[in-house]
Amino acid sequence: MAPMPLRVEIPVSHLRSTDPCEPYSTVFVRSTPKKFPFSFTKALVNNDTLIDVENINQWFQSGDQAYIIVASAMVLVMVPGLGFLYSGLARRKSALSLIWACMASCSVITFQWYFWGYSLAFSQYGKSGFIGDLSKFGLMKTLGAPSPGSPLIPDLLYAFYQMQFCAVTAAIVVGAVAERGRLIPMMVFIFCWATLVYCPIACWAWNVNGWFFKWGGLDYAGGGPVEIGSGMSALAYSMVLGRRQEKMMLNFRPHNVSLITLGTILLWFGWLGFNGGSAFGANLRATMACWNSNLTAMFAATAWVLLDWRLARKWSMVGWCSGCISGLVAATPASGYIPPWASVVLGIVTGIVCNFATKVKFWIKIDDALDVFAEHGVAGMIGLLFNGIFGAAYIIGLDGVNTGLFPGGWIEHNYKQLYIQFSYVVAATAYAFVVSALLAFIIDKIPGLHLRASEEAELLGMDDDQLGEFAYDYVEVRRDYLAWTPAKNDPISTEHSIPQGERHGIAQHSQMLEGKEPSESSGDAHTGISGDRHAIAAEKPELQA
Repeated sequence: MAPMPLRVEIPVSHLRSTDPCEPYSTVFVRSTPKKFPFSFTKALVNNDTLIDVENINQWFQSGDQAYIIVASAMVLVMVPGLGFLYSGLARRKSALSLIWACMASCSVITFQWYFWGYSLAFSQYGKSGFIGDLSKFGLMKTLGAPSPGSPLIPDLLYAFYQMQFCAVTAAIVVGAVAERGRLIPMMVFIFCWATLVYCPIACWAWNVNGWFFKWGGLDYAGGGPVEIGSGMSALAYSMVLGRRQEKMMLNFRPHNVSLITLGTILLWFGWLGFNGGSAFGANLRATMACWNSNLTAMFAATAWVLLDWRLARKWSMVGWCSGCISGLVAATPASGYIPPWASVVLGIVTGIVCNFATKVKFWIKIDDALDVFAEHGVAGMIGLLFNGIFGAAYIIGLDGVNTGLFPGGWIEHNYKQLYIQFSYVVAATAYAFVVSALLAFIIDKIPGLHLRASEEAELLGMDDDQLGEFAYDYVEVRRDYLAWTPAKNDPISTEHSIPQGERHGIAQHSQMLEGKEPSESSGDAHTGISGDRHAIAAEKPELQA
């Protein structure tokens, strides 16, 4: 009789299995059942004995796998989206350096995640509840078993999808270097940060042994590790890095609103894969998450634009983009838990609160140049707290896996959920800020890795100082065009005799070029915060005093 083909049976365990660390396969070899650890990385342990292995993919729906592969690609697009957003918000002389920082951070995270990041965040063999272990170092024991996040997709696909989450979070954090930070020290920081900040918080929320997960906490797509983690880490890095030179902030405004809009649209597109894909399958929960994400984003954008209009009596494209992003951030932890009507409330509240949160950096004197704290940190906190109030069990069960597992929030009389959420917010906020600040402080003290560029480099621009390439090949044209020498019909026959100091459109910069001490004020014509209506409103009382 011919040998019986090897048969692999995969138990699709419940998401909250009582013993998630013991996935197994039953292997029949020549009609003799044997138990093997579930690791298809070593499926053929004995070529003389194991004759034939059945198709591993049969245990998963191809539609679910295809959806998450596409969602991973959508999330990846968010990294250049952040680069364009940050580039547009900065000045021309530092525009390319921020795109480089975002893309280079993606390279660093890809290595870190493959090396040990996935294992530290999601290894089910680590029992501490704080961080995983190195059992899945280098993707060992990572192939065809049901993933730690959902039995709907295999472990290998889950690892790839979660890598994009970490890469996007790192790209958010690198915005802290805007216009005055050196790039290589930031890359060193990002590797250490992903290991010591992102991986632990991701373990708390999503690892089957994480303390917040086991406590019954609700964090759908990353309010803790992604949003609070990035917002607080960027704030801590900005604090250690120091403020930009005030004398160089004259006439400051975002240099390219079209790039800001393009970046926002790419982020919006990717966020539908970020939130929709966190259902880990092509199911109704994914659809609900996409609906909630759009509702929250659009109502937050509307609220933000209306609040900006009250300051300038003009509509702001930058305001719309800021509101849209803050709404998408708030939807990240909440879109898979709350009903659509609650997403409308979430959007309005987020747009208002985050709009006013942009003033916090002026109160605490930390130069969070790109408002990462206000738009990511604060919005992530709001979304997590909304889960404690508006979480609904029927929304959670729409994926067909978590049916009946979660009791919801206040609207379903589960009143303890709010303090569980609040505890997580406090823990993630404090941990991310303190550890990130310590990391930045230590790296800054290492010879050759000081975080801050020189004052001369800041004046020259990070593109020239750090890259030697530029976003634009251009001749600097002063905004005060009336200051140019009137054109003459015939070219002059002698050499130009324009003093060096008069070749720059901003008086204080001209004085610096001549070696003079820059004057304190240039009057009302050029204000260093003309592109930031909140900064103008915040500084008016100081000027009047």
